[in-house]
Amino acid sequence: MHVIHFAAECYPVAKVGGLADVLGALPKYQRQLGINTSVVLPFYDKTFVRTHYLERIYEGRIYQGGERLNYEVLKEKDDLLGFKLFLIRIPGLLDREEVYSYPDEQVQFLAFQHAGLDWLCNAKMLPDIIHCHDHHTGLIPFYMEHADQFDLLKGTPTIATVHNGQYQGWMDWKMAALLPAFDTWRWGLLDWNGLINPLAALIKCCWAYTTVSEGYLSELYQEANGLESLFLAEKDKAYGIVNGIDTELWNASTDSMLAYNFNLVSIAKGKKTNKEKLCSDYGLNPLLPLIVFIGRFALEKGADLLADSIRYSLAQHEGEVTFFILGSGDRSIESKLVELSENYSQHFGVHIGYNEELAHQVYASADYLLMPSRVEPCGLNQLYAMRYGTIPVVRATGGLKDTVKDINIYDGYGMLFDEASVEAVFGAIQQALSFWKATKKRELGTLRKKIMKLDFSWDKSAAKYIELYKKLIE
Repeated sequence: MHVIHFAAECYPVAKVGGLADVLGALPKYQRQLGINTSVVLPFYDKTFVRTHYLERIYEGRIYQGGERLNYEVLKEKDDLLGFKLFLIRIPGLLDREEVYSYPDEQVQFLAFQHAGLDWLCNAKMLPDIIHCHDHHTGLIPFYMEHADQFDLLKGTPTIATVHNGQYQGWMDWKMAALLPAFDTWRWGLLDWNGLINPLAALIKCCWAYTTVSEGYLSELYQEANGLESLFLAEKDKAYGIVNGIDTELWNASTDSMLAYNFNLVSIAKGKKTNKEKLCSDYGLNPLLPLIVFIGRFALEKGADLLADSIRYSLAQHEGEVTFFILGSGDRSIESKLVELSENYSQHFGVHIGYNEELAHQVYASADYLLMPSRVEPCGLNQLYAMRYGTIPVVRATGGLKDTVKDINIYDGYGMLFDEASVEAVFGAIQQALSFWKATKKRELGTLRKKIMKLDFSWDKSAAKYIELYKKLIE
């Protein structure tokens, strides 16, 4: 079976969020289970492409709104990622440094999808399944069925994965002039409330769709940024499959980014040594419990709740707790956190920006990971944290409530809270500190070992996707 994944991100080629981590791991684990997997991405002028050998395997051209666009398909020669990686390059359009935020972003992803299918048809590279990820690839199933240019792919099963339903790729209908010629009687499949909506088109036209957790699938029926009725109407082809993590990459005993590697036997020393290094770098006290946040400073992540929650906690428990935050995003959130760290420099550290190596070090050093998310389709940070013996303190939403079991119930191992509010986050921090004071070192060590042993690898989830592929083919 040959499966081709189309996506905008893939670690380590280009990463903005969790989508990249999924595309860097799921195809690899599927390949280990005997599936021939490939990933197709736009070309980005990033470190990966400058340091790896890419061979040009195809050259072609498409017409977008009357403009001729020449494209080339580049392949990473040695399959170093564990699967075949293809990059589509269009000079001046798909050869930029960043993944998102360009004013002509819609034009970029339209060209990416068009060129990708043009290549597959002309090169007679016909897969058994095409797997599309989020709205950036949302028009592919529609094109395959209703654009004559891609007749060779007609009838090929398509599966969609919704990583985040809040972003849908809306376009004014004037953009239709840039689309390849299609059966105009089918225009309604592209439309949602008077706009071209690639995510809506993806859900309407794919053979099956998945979400990245069962909890998030249920939430989309209630809150999907205007697509609630569509997800409900198409629920018979819906599946919730929780994301996994790459346990080869996220492995405390072999992680080269850590100051000190550790395993289940040496976890106490390992956590202590890494924590001392991080605290030394940022002027924090390593003897106090360390609560961290890693992620984008966005409302959906609850990042706007952090400054006040931390301020109240430090005012009431100064000298009893330390905090560290790694992330970037909303400038007002950034400035509030930086100002707070200056006022509490011995108890609160901040690193603005994203640093993959530092993220690994923070997971290995922290005692608690805080995730006050308003929306969290799956969440990977809590899985990374547990892999490194860090206790998750998370809001009970989406994939967080699917993967974290509250410590107050039988066999629990994390802390959950219900509301996305400063009061609720402050209360969760209070609970974490109370647990820290009341728990003996041996009991804490037992809990850390327990969460390190939890199996959130891609093995199970990759197998579920393969079962779905086979069902669609049959």
